Amino acid sequence: MMQTRLTWCCLWLGLAASFSSFATTSDLHPQHGIAMHGDLKYSAGFSHFDYVNPEAPKGGAMRQAARGTFDSFNPFIVKGTPANGLALIYDTLMVRSDDEPFSKYGLIAAGVKVAEDFSSTTFYLNPKATFHDGHPITSEDVIFSFNTLIEQGNPQYKSYYAGVDNVVEIDPHTIRFDFKPGDNRELPLILGELQILPKHYWQQHNFSRSSLEVPLGSGPYKIASFDAGRKVVYQRVKNYWAADLNVNKGRHNFDRLVFDYFRDTTIAFQAFKAGVFDYHQEYSAKNWATAYTGEVFDSKKIIRRLLDDANPQGMQGFFFNLRRDKFKSREVRQAIGLMFDFEWLNRQFFYGAYTRSDSFFAHSELAATGLPSPDELAILEPYREQLPKDVFTQVYQPPATQGDGNIRPQMRQAVALMEQAGYQLKNGKMLDPQGNQLFFEFLVYDKSFERVIQPYRRNLSRIGIATEIRLVDISQYINRLNSFDFDITTMRQGQSISPGNEQPIYWSCDAASTPGSRNYAGLCNPAVDELVQQLIRSNTREELVLHTRVLDRVLQHLHFVVPQWYSPSHRIAYWDKFSQPKIKPAYAIGLDTWWAKGQDARSSNTKEDTHE
Repeated sequence: MMQTRLTWCCLWLGLAASFSSFATTSDLHPQHGIAMHGDLKYSAGFSHFDYVNPEAPKGGAMRQAARGTFDSFNPFIVKGTPANGLALIYDTLMVRSDDEPFSKYGLIAAGVKVAEDFSSTTFYLNPKATFHDGHPITSEDVIFSFNTLIEQGNPQYKSYYAGVDNVVEIDPHTIRFDFKPGDNRELPLILGELQILPKHYWQQHNFSRSSLEVPLGSGPYKIASFDAGRKVVYQRVKNYWAADLNVNKGRHNFDRLVFDYFRDTTIAFQAFKAGVFDYHQEYSAKNWATAYTGEVFDSKKIIRRLLDDANPQGMQGFFFNLRRDKFKSREVRQAIGLMFDFEWLNRQFFYGAYTRSDSFFAHSELAATGLPSPDELAILEPYREQLPKDVFTQVYQPPATQGDGNIRPQMRQAVALMEQAGYQLKNGKMLDPQGNQLFFEFLVYDKSFERVIQPYRRNLSRIGIATEIRLVDISQYINRLNSFDFDITTMRQGQSISPGNEQPIYWSCDAASTPGSRNYAGLCNPAVDELVQQLIRSNTREELVLHTRVLDRVLQHLHFVVPQWYSPSHRIAYWDKFSQPKIKPAYAIGLDTWWAKGQDARSSNTKEDTHE
């Protein structure tokens, strides 16, 4: 679903590391990278990642469609709707390899040392690192970036970096992060994700203001031009300081990256077929099955591919806003979930392309299955009084139908659950104890999704529940999510292969009351808070998997989501003007490793790409 594009800053990558994951003794030299578990795949002095072509030519352009509009070039704050691609502007301390579950290698930080007791991490900055204006990147910029993000940035930063106690400048190119007491072993890698802002630039600008003023960065691209709300063009930085580093060899090959904005997905797809842009990722199973026809496809001018996705699929579904009194009852939420006929939708609309979501870590070893194991029960037992009994005694499975449209068994179960919650079905209306009919809105920003919701609405009306669809533009949608102003909305809560410090942002009581957090459901359960902290403190991969399954099991049985579906593959299509390396990274599509071929690589700027 398009919902994944609303993750403006990549804040959900985590891990739990064992002692053997790091070189931790203080007398060792700085390391070139740090890994989730065990050894790094790439040794010191490696030439390039395996999934790139180090000889890939530079040049040409890739044009993509973006959804909705934009009014800001500041992706770090709650205000405004940021443009797509802004992460290209900023370098981070370290960079992830896309063929390992979670390993980081030096970028701005040429080296890193982790204290033996995990009380601190020291980064050694590359003295060649500069911003686009030639100003050197120093420890002052790192300190400024960290403090600015947690003090003025999106509230999720404060939660994400909550384990940091102090930041110390050792010298202009050496900086140490001291950690609070505890056992949070993922902080070194999380800090490696820190995007570095130029202190000298932001001292002259208002960081908290949403603006289309072009910012200063240090990354492989900078904003060359834009048409407010309609298009943004990024130009490859010719004198990019890190162009020849091993972590960048064979990457960032296009001279220009163009994002054209469309408010309607149907119009965007027609524009793609007409050659207005080059690359398209398809989120509709129906379109994938029926719309890719015609001469451009028959002649292979446009190429279609399915790419395996090794990442957990997370949870996509209808998320309840638990801040609403009408959704406080778990029985009410279960009843509403019973009326969603996935099997019928999958047969009628999706050509059987989807698998029903049944886990918050679907399609991975992290997903809870079956009844709790003895080890899981040992973790759950202290919270027995705070959790639904089903957590201990029942295997979670989303409601299932025959797919023929007959949902009478589900209707009977749903009405019984509503009656347990104090409702009564009278004269075709589901009434609460005060005599008010249960009513709620589905908040959506994509008109095409109405076809999925309408059959669901009809089913709900059969048990007397009244609903409406509230269609808003993307900017209003984001603002309403940030302020938790909705009843039910569709989203995908993505997950990494190694969850950790990002989990409180999704599930904690603190995040539930913090506008702009990603706890959209408003989940607040003290047992969940404690289970999340246990997950973060996992010492080994085995412990991490165990604690994640426990958390998943509890989330499943709280019924604050009506699960939808997932596909374990990326559906992509592109005009035949690009080449890719022979090896695809396991954990990414790898667009940053593609390059233009033939005449397309030699093409110059076109008129439509130079709007100001």
